[in-house]
Amino acid sequence: MGSAGEAGGEGVRLMLKIVTDDADRDDLAGMLDELVCEGALRMLMAGLETEVADYIERHQQLVDAEGYRLVVRNGKAAERTLVTGAGALKIRAPRVNDRREGRRFSSYILPKYARRSPKVADVLPVLYLRGLPTGDFAPALEEFFGTDAGLSASTIGRLVETWSAEYEAFEQRDLSGSDFVYVWADGIHFRIRLAEDRLCCLVIVGVKADGSKELLACGDGYRESTESWAEVLRDLRDRGMGAPVVAVGDGALGFWAALSDVFPATVEQRCWVHKTANILDALPKRLHRQAKAAIHEIYQAETRADADVGIDEFVTLFAGKYPKAVAKLTREPSPWSGDGLQAPRRR
Repeated sequence: MGSAGEAGGEGVRLMLKIVTDDADRDDLAGMLDELVCEGALRMLMAGLETEVADYIERHQQLVDAEGYRLVVRNGKAAERTLVTGAGALKIRAPRVNDRREGRRFSSYILPKYARRSPKVADVLPVLYLRGLPTGDFAPALEEFFGTDAGLSASTIGRLVETWSAEYEAFEQRDLSGSDFVYVWADGIHFRIRLAEDRLCCLVIVGVKADGSKELLACGDGYRESTESWAEVLRDLRDRGMGAPVVAVGDGALGFWAALSDVFPATVEQRCWVHKTANILDALPKRLHRQAKAAIHEIYQAETRADADVGIDEFVTLFAGKYPKAVAKLTREPSPWSGDGLQAPRRR
């Protein structure tokens, strides 16, 4: 494959060509792609060789009755195409002959039957969620990776079936054995349009008493409506989830109306992340750092009384020139609603 110095020299020549020859940019782009693929292949092969050498070295003292080593190199495997983010690489992985009973060398870098890197598989759900027909996956990926090897229609179909099965199991799991103290709720809006409306993904994350977090719900909704949120919350309740102590969310009225219906005992608390963003939108960027520091002092206050002092200081700083920012802090619903609820304590 040539030396690393040759590859570096080629890279320098390519850079010079960028500066001196704008007419051949298309050819240059192709050459750069080839250079990236060659570099990726070199690094991958170096890693595989190092892995094999280390394995053999660790077992070099093992010999049979005749004094022959039990673990030795065994040439290279047949060529296969590995689809990666850098493109399609032609790989001939080094092999190991391990003659010990029940033992076999297995590469952690390149599993025996791997035909694509995990990163390539990660692209597929994105295409699927973007609404691309599964039949168009292979042509689309070919534009990125240079080949459709290992990404046939049947392969993609199996992946979709796997995702569907995993999501169905996630939606049906029992929640009666878990006690969630806090839940965070938010609606994520996508640019994908279904009919005349945009898809909205309703997400709820729960926090247990020990501080561990768990994704509780991830379902589609209609513009964060009350009924959409109520359907998600009722499903969690019906699968055994008890009423959380506190629910945290933004100002979407649909969620709060649904919460009061399904879990009326849960205390409402507005999300300071959303509120901070709303306040900063009403301020010039040069004041964002100062405002964020002041807001931080408010929501990290020891008590509600301390937080009120911080609010007064914020008003003093910004009321004169930026009344809209102050209004977003003082007149809009407070992150603390519910009598006697204190600000989050410092940690």
